[in-house]
Formats: sequence, C-alpha cells, structure tokens
Amino acid sequence: MGNCYVVVIDGLGVGAQEDADEYGDENENTLGHLCEETGCKLPNLQRMGLGNIIPLKSVPMESEPLCAYGKMREVSAGKDSTTGHWELAGVQLNRAFPTYPDGFPDEVIQQFCEGIGEDKVLVNKPYSGTEVIDDYGEEHLETGYPIVYTSADSVFQVAAHIDVTPVKTLYEWCEFARKEVLQDEHGVGRVIARPFEGEPGNFKRLSNQRHDYSMSPPDYNIVNRLKQEGIKTYSIGKVVDLFGGNGFTQFRRTKSNAEGISQLLSLMSAASDSFVFVNLIDTDQKYGHRLDPAGYAECLQEIDRAIPAIVSKLNEDDILIITGDHGNDPTSESTDHSREFVPVLLFPAKKGKAVNLGTRDTFSDVATTAADFFEVDAEYPGTSLL
Repeated sequence: MGNCYVVVIDGLGVGAQEDADEYGDENENTLGHLCEETGCKLPNLQRMGLGNIIPLKSVPMESEPLCAYGKMREVSAGKDSTTGHWELAGVQLNRAFPTYPDGFPDEVIQQFCEGIGEDKVLVNKPYSGTEVIDDYGEEHLETGYPIVYTSADSVFQVAAHIDVTPVKTLYEWCEFARKEVLQDEHGVGRVIARPFEGEPGNFKRLSNQRHDYSMSPPDYNIVNRLKQEGIKTYSIGKVVDLFGGNGFTQFRRTKSNAEGISQLLSLMSAASDSFVFVNLIDTDQKYGHRLDPAGYAECLQEIDRAIPAIVSKLNEDDILIITGDHGNDPTSESTDHSREFVPVLLFPAKKGKAVNLGTRDTFSDVATTAADFFEVDAEYPGTSLL
C-alpha cells in the first residue's frame, strides 16, 4: 500500500482566484510576485515542476518535470488555514467562519472576562500581531489586562506577557474561550494564544509557544476516515490544532520549518502504510503576515534544499503531495491572507492521471486522492489525482 505524504507550505498561493475580488484580493499572486521581486531560485522545486504551474520569473519550466503538476481552486467560503486544511481533507464550507472587523460584541468580551476573572481586555479590534504588543504591551504590563484582537481572518487572539500571565494560564484562558464562549454564531475558526516577552520598545512574540484552538471539523474528513480503517495518521506542525486535536494516531508540534522538516524525515524512516499531514508555517507566520519578501524567499529556499532528502526517503509505493492552504502575498499592502489558487505537485509524475493536472475544481482532490491511494470507500467532493 505505501505512505501518502501531504506537505502544506502555509500561505503559498499561485494567483488570484476568479472570486478574489469578493475578498479584495484580485491583484494578489504570492509566488509570482515573490519571484519577480526577489529573484528567488528554487532549483529542486523547479525540477519537480513548480515553474510549470504558472509563469515564474526566477523558476523556469521543466521539459520533463519529476511531478505531476497543477493548481487547485478553493470552493469553501473563506481564506484561512482552518478552511484550507479542512477542504484539503474533504470538508467544504458553504458559510465562512464569522469575522469581526469592528471587534467582538460586548457579550462575547464580558463572558470571556467573567470566565477568566479579569475586569476588562485591551484593544478588541483587528490589529497586526507585532504592532499590537508594541502599542499596548506597556499598558498590559501596568494593568494585567489581556490583549484581545482579531484580523481579517476568523480568529480570537489573546496576547499576554509571560511575566504577567504564565503561558499555562494563557492556554487555559484560550481553551475556555474556545469551549465556552466562541461557539454557535460566534464560532470563530481559531482561538490563538499569543505569549510574548521583553521590555517596552523591545517586545517579542514567542511564536514557538503559540497555540491554536480550532473548531473541530465534521467527522467524515479524510483523516478520521483513514484512522477508522486502521491506517496510521500523523500530524506534523499545527495540523492537529486545526482539526481540534481529533483524528491523528500521533502528532508532533514544531517550533519552526527546520524542525518540521526534521520531524518529517525522521518519521519517513519508520512510516509504514501511513497518512502524514505536514504544515510548514514559517512562510505565512513569520514572513507573509509581516510583508517580508526576502524572508519569505529564504524560507522557500530552505524548503527547496530539503526536497532531495525528502524524495530520497520515499519508497517505491509512496506518494508525496506538496501544496498550500491559501495565499499570503508578502509584496502586498495587506498583511492578511489572500484568496488564491494553490499549487499541487504529485511525486512521482508517473502516478498522476496526467503530468499536467491543470486547474483542479477543489482542494478536496487531495482527500479523494488519499482515499483512492489507500483503497478506502469514501466519497469526497473531488477527483483523484491518481
């Protein structure tokens, strides 16, 4: 049977979808703009066929790519990590998770404060994660009030200095918010704990101690389905959090892409008839949201350098799928995610229905492919790549 590896490069889009204007993203093209601005060279991904998906200034086409290649359209409403990963797993959302461009309603904040024993919160409006601690961190140190903020995505984010609120307590607050406050009509996609440290003028987010509390997806998703059939399912990175902690035989949270790649290579040495779902978050979290094209390019090059090692560990019966979950154009004026097609590379190319897979109708082609690969009886709204 073999192993199926799905590696998601977080925030890697390949151009605005047809409905991107509804999200204000009609001019976004994460990978295209990045290559144009930075001249980013990705020789290993180039050989796999990345430059065949869309024209890329610094990544030429390959005449005989190692992968079947194409791009996938998101049909779910939204453009966040939860929505993207769920659709990859076969769950399409007809209604987007709620967003709060004017901040959360008083009743939400009041219930949260009562539950954690605080009188009030600071901010309660959309804000950049780095700027919010720069602007409100000192007041937080003086008052002890947690910093609550959101973004264009469906997120309830709580930031607290580790000297004011221990990380364990911050996690407990966010777990309370997830389970008791942010449900039903206010069921945001994710509650995120954002600890930080440092002094006024030099605050630093502790991204390696960030913790996401996602809504749990419907049970029929491909991860649960495979586990029900006795197939081992593994999460590397934040995937397990995006699935509410459900469906995985084993999970390995990571602090960086380097650790994620290391964990993947380690697991590949022992994996047998397994489904491995990997998220490499740094492209999105560290560089896309911070509008840092150079950092984003270096991050992609780090992934590119790991490709030969990953491919060398694949067995003859294994398949590898490399894709994204949404866009996050670091050359944009917006720090938010973008509504873009995502790339799909299937290794080896001979396993694909065609070398050029074209434009796929849904991210859920990945779920259908996994079901097909493991010969599991399951129907998802997609078409197998195999």
